[in-house]
This record gives sequence, structure tokens and C-alpha cells, in this order.
Amino acid sequence: MFKIKTMNNISPSGIEVLTKKGCTVGPDTEGPEAMLIRSAELHGLAFNPELLAIARAGAGYNNIPIEECAEKGIVVFNSPGANAEAVKELELCSLVMASRDVLGSIGWVRSIAGRGGEIPELVEKGKNNFAGPELLGKTLGVIGLGAVGALVANIALELGMVVYGYDPFMSVDAAWKLSREVIHAESVDEIYEQADYISINVPHTEKTHHMFNAQAFAKMKKGVRIVNESRAEVVDDEDMTQALISGQVARYVTDFPNETILKAPNVIAMPHLGACTPESEDRCAVMAANQLYDYLANGNIKNSVNLPSVSLSRMGVCRLCVLHRNVPRMITRILDFISERNINVEHMINKPRGEYAYTIVDLGEKIGEDVADSIRAMSDVLRVRVI
Repeated sequence: MFKIKTMNNISPSGIEVLTKKGCTVGPDTEGPEAMLIRSAELHGLAFNPELLAIARAGAGYNNIPIEECAEKGIVVFNSPGANAEAVKELELCSLVMASRDVLGSIGWVRSIAGRGGEIPELVEKGKNNFAGPELLGKTLGVIGLGAVGALVANIALELGMVVYGYDPFMSVDAAWKLSREVIHAESVDEIYEQADYISINVPHTEKTHHMFNAQAFAKMKKGVRIVNESRAEVVDDEDMTQALISGQVARYVTDFPNETILKAPNVIAMPHLGACTPESEDRCAVMAANQLYDYLANGNIKNSVNLPSVSLSRMGVCRLCVLHRNVPRMITRILDFISERNINVEHMINKPRGEYAYTIVDLGEKIGEDVADSIRAMSDVLRVRVI
């Protein structure tokens, strides 16, 4: 069947999806048609010519050169939402830690071990040093209302918080999952003005790079508490350090430690724990594996981060899949070429994504590699498959 290379420890549940379908899966697979990874760094890696797809068992994909892959006709998948429950739970924990010095209190209590009968009295005297505000009645601003952000917003309502949400690119699916009680913010500045707590849930892009900087912090309430389960790069760590020193930001909880932020006061940093649950790893691996196999076997693309998402039920005898540039008359050229050979088109679909597009054509008879090679030779064609 298909040869799939793994570059990380992938959940056995995901591997099983593929091996049950007859695929060869493992870290030593040579000349793979697909790769199944987690955090493996692929920038600078030379991809073999046979490689058709890369599936990331997780939501982030900064470790994959997605533009290079698009140019080579390699589809890159991620697993959005599969780890959302795990990340939501850690954000809930982070909101509490942002309020009350739980970690400091635990360390202090351990430090008084050996004081015997004095401990109860010391505890009563020392506990106020670690006090902090309740979440009840406070305002939470959730920036980014995707799979994780929507869950965080909803659970915060259950805690009695007032919740504002902001996401100019919110999908219809995400909107359906969001409680009606979440207040729609017209701009990110409205979040800054209203929120006692801010939850960051945006992807790292050119537009979001260092969006949380000195200018943004200056617009926030003094003493705001910020939780970052997004990516390190969306926060300017130098500016965050200054905001923490001045007290403009009271506490910063991040899942993305680095040398700069670890030197700042009032920081709680964790080692990228967001999706680190066995349940999350299983769900991510299974989703990635299913998407990978559906593309290899049927040409369907779901949850691609670099090429159009296209799905079509199988009809006819043979399926022609063409990844190409989104240019005029491309579909006409493909269909004219097929029609000239008296091959009937049973079903087809085409969808664009920026400068790229994907066309699936189900045909009434089998075609050979000679036909596929002729289409490959057309200008603006990136990849042709006959399934």
C-alpha cells in the first residue's frame, strides 16, 4: 500500500489507523509517499520526489516549510481541534495561577518543613502573602475564537466571568460552538480596554508577530493578567518584561519559555504542556492519520494549511487529481485535453486557495501514465496523480 515515514513518537492509535489499511509506517521508511510528524523540524530538509503529503499530529505547523511544500505539490495537514480539550484545561489552570500565587505558596510551605508544631501557626501567618483575586465577576478577553478559544470562553462563563471575544476570522463552525453570552468585541482594542484577564489563542503569522507589544500593553487595564497558549512569537518578550516590571501586567502565564521571559518577574512558564495528555495525543494522531490516508487513497484534502481543502465522493472508474496554480483557463485546458481523447467526465470539483488550486476529475475509464504525463507537462501544473 502506501509508505509513511514517522519522525516523532506518534501515538499507537494513529499508527494503527494506517497499518490496518495495509500501510508501511515507521521512522526508517525509505522513499515515503507521506510523513506523519509532531514537532520534528523540517525546514532545510530535502524532500524525496515521491513525497505527496505531510501530516502534523497537532495544530501548530511552524516546523514545516509550507510554502516550499506548496510549490512542490506536497499537501500539509494539521489536526485542528484535536487537542482543544487539553489546552482548555491548562488555560483554566493558568487563569487560577495568574490570580493566586499557588506555585509560590506550595514552595513556601515546603520550605517550612521540619518546623514541627510551629507549622500550623506559620501557615496562618504566611498565607496572605500568596492571596489573589477571584475569577468570579472579572472580565476575560479571549483573543482568537477557534477550537481552543471558544472552549475557554464558554468555560469562563461557567466560572461566573464576563467574557468578551474577538476574532475577525472566526469560522462558522466555531461560531456554532460559542455561547451566546460571549460579548462580541468589535476590535482588539475593546478587549484591551475591558479585560482584567486576557487569553491569547491566535496562530503565529506575519500579522500576529509581536502583536502584544508596548503599544498594546499601554491600552490595557493596569494589572491585567495574561495567559498565552498560542505561540511565543505573538508576544514581544522585551516589552512584556518592561510591562511586568512596571506592574502594567500583573502576571504572565506562558507555555513558551525562553531566556528573556524567564528573567522577568511575575512569570509562570511551563514547558509547552498544552497538548500533553495521552487523550490529546491519541486524537491528534488519529485525525492526522485519517486525513493522510484519505488523501493518499482518494485525493481528498481536509484541514490543509497550504493548499485548498477539497473533498469529493468517488464516482466513475478512475480519479485524476491535479494541483496547479490558480490561473485562468487551467480547468478548461485539463478538460479539453481529456475530451479530445473521448474520455467521459463523471464528476469533478475545483477549489482555489490564494495562488494555488486543486482539481479532482472522476473519469469514466482508466487513463495511463502517458495521459498523466501530458498534463504534468502543462505550464502551471504542480502535481498530477491518477488514483
